[in-house]
Amino acid sequence: MAERKLLTDAFDASGAFIQILDPNFNILAINKANVDEYERIFGIRPAVGDNLSTLLASMPKQQEAAIQHFSRALAGEQFTVDAEFGDGVHGTRCYEIRFSPLYCPEGRLVGAYHFSQDVTDRKREQKRLADVEEQLRQSQKMEAIGALTGGVAHDFNNLLTPIIGNLDILLRRNPGSEREQRLIKGAMQAADRAATLVQRLLAFARQQPLRPRPVDIGALVNGMADIVGCTSGPQIKVAITVDHGLPTAVADPNQIEMAILNLAVNACDAMPQGGTLRISAVDEIIGGNHRTRLDPGRYVCLSVADTGTGMDETTIRRAVEPFYSTKGVGQGTGLGLSMAHGLAAQLGGALTIDSKPGVGTDVRIWLPAVVGDAPDAPDDAVDAPPPGAAVRTVLLVDDTDMVRASTAMMLSDLGYTVVEAGSAADALRLVEDGLHIDVLVTDHLMPGMSGTELARSLQQRFPSLQVLIVSGYIHVDDVAPDLPRLIKPFRQSQLAARLAERDG
Repeated sequence: MAERKLLTDAFDASGAFIQILDPNFNILAINKANVDEYERIFGIRPAVGDNLSTLLASMPKQQEAAIQHFSRALAGEQFTVDAEFGDGVHGTRCYEIRFSPLYCPEGRLVGAYHFSQDVTDRKREQKRLADVEEQLRQSQKMEAIGALTGGVAHDFNNLLTPIIGNLDILLRRNPGSEREQRLIKGAMQAADRAATLVQRLLAFARQQPLRPRPVDIGALVNGMADIVGCTSGPQIKVAITVDHGLPTAVADPNQIEMAILNLAVNACDAMPQGGTLRISAVDEIIGGNHRTRLDPGRYVCLSVADTGTGMDETTIRRAVEPFYSTKGVGQGTGLGLSMAHGLAAQLGGALTIDSKPGVGTDVRIWLPAVVGDAPDAPDDAVDAPPPGAAVRTVLLVDDTDMVRASTAMMLSDLGYTVVEAGSAADALRLVEDGLHIDVLVTDHLMPGMSGTELARSLQQRFPSLQVLIVSGYIHVDDVAPDLPRLIKPFRQSQLAARLAERDG
């Protein structure tokens, strides 16, 4: 008798949820922990003699799952399952349940029982960790793609620089027949399109040269109404809304306009039968743990939304990858979203995508709002080429022969005396040998000493030296802000304009 009481006390004191049923699903035994758990998730307190099927009759799905599991055990099977139970009113919990058949001493099956425990918190933590790991993998994947993309884009800029430079010189000289001039213009148009493509790649890689400034996003969006309306076509209704009193945001207006146009084109393509395109700009205060993972603060949220075909989860995860597109061959580059994603990140913001198949897509660009008085925007005006350029000597430094040759031809056409060097070391040797220079035009990324380091070295020898740093792409911190820069590829007019901006 004492042993039976001891067993009963242990049964009731167990933290596990224990229940024993006979072959007709009548409860033979149930411990206190399981009774309390029934009350917590179903609002009922079962007792010995109650029938499981009857207890859960008002909850058909729960009844079916419980009977199905116990039926397997009553058929002699031993197994463990993870299952969710609860009526939805009192809450739903996840349980790890081990079912086993119950035999009498003679070996006859007389029932079935289970031991279970609540693993809801553990499952949630596992899901949270899995989500974090997936975000980390995605982040690493995008960083790797970005690094590769940036490197490829830099090489393409080096290739495009002599192509565009030489074509530009040919166009200025008007050689050959009218047909030959048309061919040259066609080649230049193709080269310009390639340069635009490279800029989008650099935007994705967060390496495009930007001129961030305080921008009135509301005015910018309203100013694009006509062009968006012309682009969308008659079947699509365009609605534009801007918050009153919207703060200025840190942005590059030209790149933001391009991003809006790209997103608008994507939205229109997703609505072949027509629909509504909504472009909005609103003032948002972001707190901690925001989905963008941006620092808390004030942001301008730019939204481009459509009522089109939408995207599934798999497509959303890949949407910002460069060249990924759900459109047919020849119907887009697959760079619109990747460019907008990289641009937002480079400006200190973020991009989010909400989409459902058959409902539509909402792409949002979050930009940091300007806090305090907005600084003056930089002046984009350029002067004419400096008078007396013919007597100025330029030291041109670039480790790529084709780039150096085309740039030298441009400079010569502008009237400069050009001395070429294939590296910073060669340039320093020329100066040591007595070369006097007025202007240094140098590539930025070169083996050994960089263009910036070369400029600093030569400025010590020639305090009034004019410097122009040239690069396929420039990170914000790569070049000192006091050194003028020119981005590859460029035309002769752009080179002349930058050289016209005298130091100081």
